[in-house]
Amino acid sequence: MPKSIIAEGKTTTEAISNGLKELNVSKDKVNVKILEDHNKKSFFSILDPRIVKVELTLKDENEEKFVEKKKIIEVSDESLQKCENKIKEFLKEFVKNFSDLEYTTEIDKDNAFIKVDISGEGSKVLIGYRGEVLNAFQTILNTIANSEIKERVRIILNIGNYREKREKSLEELADKISKTVLRTGKSITLEPMMAYERKIIHNRLQSSNKVKTHSIGEEPYRRVVIEKK
Repeated sequence: MPKSIIAEGKTTTEAISNGLKELNVSKDKVNVKILEDHNKKSFFSILDPRIVKVELTLKDENEEKFVEKKKIIEVSDESLQKCENKIKEFLKEFVKNFSDLEYTTEIDKDNAFIKVDISGEGSKVLIGYRGEVLNAFQTILNTIANSEIKERVRIILNIGNYREKREKSLEELADKISKTVLRTGKSITLEPMMAYERKIIHNRLQSSNKVKTHSIGEEPYRRVVIEKK
């Protein structure tokens, strides 16, 4: 039987956050059921705090695998190979424009994804300011790789482990800004970020019972707001 707990809080969000902390998991790992809210003390006292109760149940491992499997669109080996060949051909021609660029490429195919990892002397020039060049380069690779196939293959580009380093720095930023918000009591709006970067901030703080996040604005200037609960 999946593990379940009952958590309480003054709000639904607080109750869920308390439960996630007790289970030590992220929200995507549980099913949430709102049970009730009521006063702990006298029915007649309007000063009694409102208490929200929620039930958090850890998702069954097989259930997670099933959900994950549904999201995956299988792509034929032939299409994946065509995409890989196009990427290799493009990179071979592209690198000729950079006399000081020496690089190695690792390509890993997995269902509807092709992960391209570039490393080597001078490869940082392909990252740009906060990954702007890398993301533009990834878009180009996606267009080229999918130009002659019916299925849709997603190309994920990483250069010199940039994405791992960026994720770590964004998590540290989220922690730092949340402390400032708690100290000052004022909300803070971060600079515009790409969707996957905003998601890192949201995920980092989603289990906090002290701060909350939401996004504002339109792409490509959409920003994360961190504020006190």
